[in-house]
Amino acid sequence: MFRIRLRKNGPYVIDSDDVEIVDWNGVPYTIGRRPVALCRCGASATKPFCDGTHSKRGFQAPEAAVPESADKPAP
Repeated sequence: MFRIRLRKNGPYVIDSDDVEIVDWNGVPYTIGRRPVALCRCGASATKPFCDGTHSKRGFQAPEAAVPESADKPAP
């Protein structure tokens, strides 16, 4: 199992070494360091990876986990 964390107003962070990220043609990206941070704001110059632009642009993420959400599995 691996975990994807959402950083508040920041990127998706993948903590696992056991994940491969591929483009739309099935070509894998070279991932140099872990954890991997994926852009969530859409403004990164290094997409799909985060380059910190979200903080310069004032990105505000509306998402938060809602315990009673129908999409969230029961514990």
